[in-house]
Amino acid sequence: MPYQSIFRPDLFKGQTIIVTGGGSGIGRCTAHELVALGANVAILGRTPEKLAEVKAEIEEDGGRVLAQVCDIRDETMVIAAIDAVLGTYGRIDGLVNNAGGQYRAPLKTISTKGFEAVVRSNLTGGFIFMREVYNRWMEANGGAIVNIIADIWHGWPEFAHSGAARGGMLTLTETAACEWSASGVRVNAVAPGGIVSSGFDTYTPEMQKKLHDFTAGVPLQRFGTEAEISAAILFLLSPAAAYVTGSCVRVDGGTPNARTTWKLEPHNRSAPFEGFHRSRLPEALKEAP
Repeated sequence: MPYQSIFRPDLFKGQTIIVTGGGSGIGRCTAHELVALGANVAILGRTPEKLAEVKAEIEEDGGRVLAQVCDIRDETMVIAAIDAVLGTYGRIDGLVNNAGGQYRAPLKTISTKGFEAVVRSNLTGGFIFMREVYNRWMEANGGAIVNIIADIWHGWPEFAHSGAARGGMLTLTETAACEWSASGVRVNAVAPGGIVSSGFDTYTPEMQKKLHDFTAGVPLQRFGTEAEISAAILFLLSPAAAYVTGSCVRVDGGTPNARTTWKLEPHNRSAPFEGFHRSRLPEALKEAP
């Protein structure tokens, strides 16, 4: 069964789109959907084995993808990756700035080195990629950039480093949307909430146990799917979003809107969109709470 996208099959035909962090999770799903809709896709990441696995999946489904090892924090590698994409496809129409990561730690215990490392992964690296794609192609040719941030509203206890970095990426998105508008470049963000992905399996056992209680605090009473994030990304890349720039689309089940003054009612009235034919349930969610 192919990817069950809500968009027309040829929506991105002839376009070239880069997806950073394309070897797993949201990046993997987004790459699959873009290829299914006709795009020339380049997936980038630090781990060759993960990229090779996604490349094999896409080829098994009848598509093609360029896999390029790249650490977005390294300017030399970023420039080399962009050159490889331009050398292969001759253009870059879209960038999905998805790569990133963090670790759980109370604010008072985060070292300066650790703080800077997370900021470099979630803000500086994304900035480098945005700047280089703009300077090397989009300034003269236009394009669309989608930056993936997170549910950072009202603070993010135990993830202060990542919250600060992703808050910076939001304002960077808003700034670039203004500065680069005359070049025909739109810049937007997507803020995922709790999304079922392979990332859950990297959590500590303590954090994995907490996953089973998470949805009780979500108005829609469930986790989101990778396909729901990919759909938001593709909308922002598409011609339908031609008048959307400097915006952030929250895909979080209403989590930031929950308040202690309102008791959420358990329900099963929110059906998830399961468009990704190769989605996998994380091991962390297979265990009984």
